[in-house]
Amino acid sequence: MKKILVILGHPRKDSLCGALAAAYAEAARAAGAELRELTLADLAFDPVLRTGYGGEQPLEPDLAAAQQAILWADHLAFVYPTWWGGLPALLKGFVDRVFLPGFAFKYRKDSPWWDRLLTGRSARLLVTMDTPPWYYRWVYRMPGHNQMRRTILEYCGIRPVRISQFGRVKGSPATQRAKWLEAARRAGREDA
Repeated sequence: MKKILVILGHPRKDSLCGALAAAYAEAARAAGAELRELTLADLAFDPVLRTGYGGEQPLEPDLAAAQQAILWADHLAFVYPTWWGGLPALLKGFVDRVFLPGFAFKYRKDSPWWDRLLTGRSARLLVTMDTPPWYYRWVYRMPGHNQMRRTILEYCGIRPVRISQFGRVKGSPATQRAKWLEAARRAGREDA
């Protein structure tokens, strides 16, 4: 049985991202996956990495529990919007505070290389955007997708990372949103 952790990175649970996360989770659970869910808006933590990696900033209990949930999972599903081409501040702060050296990766002494400490896990990104997806890809070159996939998750050993994108959200009709919810369900079944 696959163990999936669904992480909702939108600051509002009553958003399209919240509905996509619920649809994904419901389908994955129905397909036999064991599921846990993290709603970042409900966690109590300082999203600012106050001293970078040079000082100590103890993890709040919610972040320590989040690290344990990540270690428990075989697969991570992140659901979030694209704002200003990238991750919302809440999700970026979560990543900064949780994916730390010694937990997600480890620098090697006197070497430019590092050890990936979260290998053996896969991920899916379910990402909404107001930018038309073709424009995000060909004009902007997908900065948020690349950041999350390559410079965060794959850097820590999580692969493959699949991306399901939903856009253009602004002005989208209910029929389109229903199709996106079905796509999230399909992704949940595939990942289970």
